[in-house]
Amino acid sequence: MSFEIRLAVPADATTVCQVLRRSIAECCVLDHHDDPGILAAWLGNKHPAMVTSWFESPTNYSLVAVRDGEVVGVSLLTGAGKLALCYLVPEAQRQGAGSALLRRMEEQALASGMKALYLHSTATAEGFFDASGYRRDGNVRSPYGVETILFWKPLVRDAQPDARKRFCNCNSA
Repeated sequence: MSFEIRLAVPADATTVCQVLRRSIAECCVLDHHDDPGILAAWLGNKHPAMVTSWFESPTNYSLVAVRDGEVVGVSLLTGAGKLALCYLVPEAQRQGAGSALLRRMEEQALASGMKALYLHSTATAEGFFDASGYRRDGNVRSPYGVETILFWKPLVRDAQPDARKRFCNCNSA
C-alpha cells in the first residue's frame, strides 16, 4: 500500500482529530478498557483548536500519512525529542503507514541534532515500537489514567537514555 507522508498543516486539524479519536477509541481498547472516564480524559484535548496549536507551534514537527487523498495517520515530534503522537485509523494499520511516519520522524530528529527519540507507548502499540528498534525504559502512568511504556531509541552511536525524559505532558502533545 502506498502512502504519501507530508507536513501537517492547520487545515488538517479536523481530519487529524478524527484520526486520533478513532484510533484511540477503536484500537486502544486494551488500554482504556472502554472506561468512559479514561476515554473522556484521553480524548479531551483532541479537538481542532488544540491540534491546530500543535501544528502551528514552532517547536513541533508534525506529519500526516495520506492515502487516496485522505489523511489516515498523524505523528508529532516535540523539540524536546519526544514522539508525542503516532496514530493511524484502524484500516491503515499494518500497511506501512506507521513505519513510514516513524522513519520520517527519526530522520527529522537526527537532522535536528537529537541523539535519541523518546515516547510513551500504549500497550496496544508496544509491539510496533519494540519491532521498530525502541528500547523499554520502564512504565509511566499518563495523566488520563493509562499505564504507558517509556521507550527510547538511540539515533547516533553511543547515545544513552536521558533520565530527565521520563515526562509525559500528554495534554500538551
